[in-house]
Amino acid sequence: MSITVTELRTNLYKIVDQVIATGVPVEIERKGVKVKLIAEKKKNKLSNLIRRPDCIIGDPEDIVHMDWSEEWNEDL
Repeated sequence: MSITVTELRTNLYKIVDQVIATGVPVEIERKGVKVKLIAEKKKNKLSNLIRRPDCIIGDPEDIVHMDWSEEWNEDL
């Protein structure tokens, strides 16, 4: 969809809501130059994590079931 700046000014909130709802960008043309209004997609923060399979050497279940009772000292 391509519109003029005048059309954008007239229906700014309606056009922005439409882009957010549909995800379809809108091209705005002024003096022969086109600008796009695009809804930014939220990134999943967990997708930035890097898999590190060599972090734990051994069986991870051993860490879960580790007994620290002999190391515990209430005086410290």
